[in-house]
Amino acid sequence: MLKRTENKLIILSTVLLIIGLLVPSTYAQTDKAKELYNEGLKAVKAGDLNQAIINYKAAIHEDETYADPCINLGAIYFERKEYADALDMFQKAIERDKTNSDAFANLGRVQYILKKYTEAEASFQSAISLKSDDAQLHEELGKVYFRKKKYADVITTLEKAHSLGGGNHLSWYMLGKGYQKTGAEGKAIKAFQKSVSLKPNYASAHFALGQIYLSQEKYGKAAKAFKATLKADSRKYHAGYNYAISVQSQDPENYTGNIKVWEEFVAKFKKNPKAKKLVAGAKETIKALKEAKEQADLQ
Repeated sequence: MLKRTENKLIILSTVLLIIGLLVPSTYAQTDKAKELYNEGLKAVKAGDLNQAIINYKAAIHEDETYADPCINLGAIYFERKEYADALDMFQKAIERDKTNSDAFANLGRVQYILKKYTEAEASFQSAISLKSDDAQLHEELGKVYFRKKKYADVITTLEKAHSLGGGNHLSWYMLGKGYQKTGAEGKAIKAFQKSVSLKPNYASAHFALGQIYLSQEKYGKAAKAFKATLKADSRKYHAGYNYAISVQSQDPENYTGNIKVWEEFVAKFKKNPKAKKLVAGAKETIKALKEAKEQADLQ
């Protein structure tokens, strides 16, 4: 959630949910700067971002201690994907007001988009030090840790976010991966189940559940999870392959049924170049199953 410093205004939706908060400032040191800032707010509400940019720049120039127009101008640059300028504005806002958690958070969001994860980590940590009870900030820091594969920190941070009332299907999925990567499969299963309860068609969480169940040799549950993955996203060829493995593993001697499942996999994914190796493996499995069926029929 990208924040500007009265009315909520959705300005962009990306991997992170970007929302601007336009709040008339009471901290301007000069009446002229405040007037220019308020004109910028009016321009944004009227949909005239070019005029808003002019007003915010003027307010920034008028008062070198004024952080709010920097934040709002940075939000506009972010909307336009002018990330270098957005970074500059949020950094300038921090220079002007080192106690502004929104400035640090917005800086972290841009850094995250630019895959500058180490910098984003520091920015979100600074924002949290100023606003420790903000569940969303903990969620966003958790995303950074997830990208950096710091799974112990993913767990600590997202557990904190959830304890503060935050959380969505993605945060529960990442928490589940954190548990899974650190060997806590029981907790991982519960987290993935929470994820799919919040978003039933979330393929990644279904697939993650299937992986755990397959490793535990719980083939019925694994097959159900991989089938749910394919229902959520029919392109998931790994789920199709693992579904066939799970079905066969439940009843290895059901040659007719297993051959059918593998043939369905081949028919569905044979034109997918990414699935080429798996399709070749499936064909070999079908051949072996047919040979085994012939031998069984002779007995």
